[in-house]
Amino acid sequence: MAETTADVRRDIELTRNRISDTLEQLEHKLNITQMVRDNPWPSLALAFGAGVLLSGSRADVKAAAATVTATKGASGRLGSVLDDLVSQVVQTFHGAIEQRIEGLATQVKQAIGAPTTPRPLGTNTPQPSFGFNQPTAGDGMTAPRAD
Repeated sequence: MAETTADVRRDIELTRNRISDTLEQLEHKLNITQMVRDNPWPSLALAFGAGVLLSGSRADVKAAAATVTATKGASGRLGSVLDDLVSQVVQTFHGAIEQRIEGLATQVKQAIGAPTTPRPLGTNTPQPSFGFNQPTAGDGMTAPRAD
């Protein structure tokens, strides 16, 4: 009863063919889409019955109640987190705008030849007024001098 390698290979090939045929039959039997196409009325009745059973169990009401319970108090925490986030965004935006304005002011100062270093706060060093807000002599009709 000695089997040759050719016999063993043939047996293996036959086994593979049987397994692939069995898998194809199982796939065909478990193809839900094809089952619904072949039997639409029983499929519709099954879906309707499942819907009635689920609605009778009030699972949706229980799930909604569980959600409300789980998220209770989260709105207060969420509100403070959102407030902090908005505050950071506004501060960042304000800083960017302020830097842009300072940059434009520096460019204007450079264009007109004015000093570009800002005056330290709290010092009494007079800033050049470029002729504006200076007291005038006499009747107020005299133009300021541009020394």
